[in-house]
Amino acid sequence: MANITAAMVKELREKTGAGMMDCKSALNETAGDLEAAVDWLRKKGLAKAAKKAGRVAAEGLVAVESAGHHAAVVEVNSETDFVARNDSFQAFVREAAKLALNAEASVEALEAARFPGAETTVKDKLQELIATIGENMTLRRVAKLSVEKGVIATYVHSQVSEGLGKIGVLVALESAGDVTVLSQLGRQIAMHVAATNPVALDASGVDAATVERESNILREKNAGKPDHVMAKIVESGLKSYYKEVTLLEQPFVHDSSKTVSQVLKESEGKAGGPVKLTGFVRYALGEGIEKEEAPDFAAEVAAAAKG
Repeated sequence: MANITAAMVKELREKTGAGMMDCKSALNETAGDLEAAVDWLRKKGLAKAAKKAGRVAAEGLVAVESAGHHAAVVEVNSETDFVARNDSFQAFVREAAKLALNAEASVEALEAARFPGAETTVKDKLQELIATIGENMTLRRVAKLSVEKGVIATYVHSQVSEGLGKIGVLVALESAGDVTVLSQLGRQIAMHVAATNPVALDASGVDAATVERESNILREKNAGKPDHVMAKIVESGLKSYYKEVTLLEQPFVHDSSKTVSQVLKESEGKAGGPVKLTGFVRYALGEGIEKEEAPDFAAEVAAAAKG
């Protein structure tokens, strides 16, 4: 049997995009012959993943998973919505979310985790799935929330299966109060987050560059005003902006006569103690990904005819 080194496996993996264990098997089957190993992987359908890596993956699924005082949300992208309905893809995303509960909140850590029931990592398992299904897929992002006491409420919008959908939300409520009351409140707030997409918990969490941009817009709209007037305009304008985009200041979608902060305060009587919203995460599928425009074949044909 040929001596298969880690360097050989690495080279074959980079050349084909196949999983680590598959590369090792290929080299064993071909006595260490790299080119023969490439052919072996191609015959098995495992060398396709690398060719697909450049294609835009903006569909897929967002998954949430919770256990005790911890919860995680992950986004796994595919090229088409059709794949999101694939049982194998759904199973992979669900397992990835479960693994995220016990891994560091980073894509790298989750990719390196051992995939359940397989002698391979999450990253390699995804490569195998790409080869099997025939589309580019990416494990795009992962986040976690935890509380010492209280609940992490979850909500999935446009759910296609339990815990899987188009928008996933986590909301952390720190409290020693009644868990049933906290869970109901947390779910309502999670639904609110899904609907309103706040940029931060409160004003202190808004990115400084965003604040500067909003301030500049206010200054441009009110150009020519005296400095002391301008300062008040900007201050007032930013307060209005924070009420629109920060979770605690937003009007509650279930009762717009109250802010989320007021709802939290009022819930303390039912919960039997102080309730603090310590964090939230909202993942919307494909947000921020520049999607390719579908080709207009009719226009192409017309252009070709003119030429």
